[in-house]
Amino acid sequence: MKATFKGPGGHGSIPMRGGSMSKLARFIGGIENHRLPAHVTPVAKIMIETIAANLPFPKGLILCRLLNPSMTDAVLKLLGDIGKNLEPLFHNTVNATIVKGGEKINVIPGEITLHIDGRLLPGFKSDDMFAELRKITGEDVEIELLRYEPGQAEPDTGLFDTLAGILRDADPGGIPMPLLMPGITDGRHFSRLGIQTYGFLPMNLPEGFKFLETIHAADERIPKEAVAFGANAIFELLRRYGKKGR
Repeated sequence: MKATFKGPGGHGSIPMRGGSMSKLARFIGGIENHRLPAHVTPVAKIMIETIAANLPFPKGLILCRLLNPSMTDAVLKLLGDIGKNLEPLFHNTVNATIVKGGEKINVIPGEITLHIDGRLLPGFKSDDMFAELRKITGEDVEIELLRYEPGQAEPDTGLFDTLAGILRDADPGGIPMPLLMPGITDGRHFSRLGIQTYGFLPMNLPEGFKFLETIHAADERIPKEAVAFGANAIFELLRRYGKKGR
């Protein structure tokens, strides 16, 4: 999305209040201090219920409260760093990424543009994002949709039992579950053709390994044992899937 902020320009020697820069600041402050509304999608519900069922009391009970939209944000705050990772599973999200405006240090710009990265939960559309964003930022800004890629509302999990069986055999102590990922994959292109993709890349990571901080980071890495584990699991998937096709 692109937001455009307009206001009177002027010389930097004269104080300017209520101009485009002030409107930009209020907009960024709004999305910084207010989450978009909480939503519980089918995949997130299954994921949280599975995790909660395997946690001791009261951790499991507290986690289940995420599935009550009126309590979601309070529980996310209570969970600390874990809550930060779970937040995009329950909200449409927006982040300011590119700012353009002004060319000289002594000239107050009359127009500033802000590019915004918005991510939608399954089942939501661009109109939902605009409606939720407007409630936070108001009408004092022009917002333009630059690109929108719709996704499937609900996935087809017909292959999940096969994948889960492979994981249970490879790691009897593991608990397979569907995962709602906050990022994006090339699977969105196949979904337009009605093709369901599966993000199946098993890794038996050691306890304490900060996967979300190392993936796509400057020193991106995983343990070599995790690579072997994943390769063996994918080979087993191909073997079992091949048998089904005969």
